[in-house]
Amino acid sequence: MAMSQESAEVIGLKALAWLASHEELLPVFLGATGANEADVRSGATDPAFLGALLDFVMMDDAWVREFCDGAGLPYEQPMIARMSLPGGGQVHWT
Repeated sequence: MAMSQESAEVIGLKALAWLASHEELLPVFLGATGANEADVRSGATDPAFLGALLDFVMMDDAWVREFCDGAGLPYEQPMIARMSLPGGGQVHWT
């Protein structure tokens, strides 16, 4: 299933809005990535950052379900979007 990069970026932006609305989860993302709030704001226009954000959301099935349920997306959409953003086609097995 292919998705345009533009559509993938829209899903990434929805994930960013979802993450920003979770006061308890946003600090976890910041700590895991080393980003700060200014990085998050500027990352909204960076496809690679949005891909990394989707990677983070996909770390927990409960997060995926909550995000997708709130955004009205099928559960596989974050993964499909991730594959369409920079670095998404590279599989790392280590």
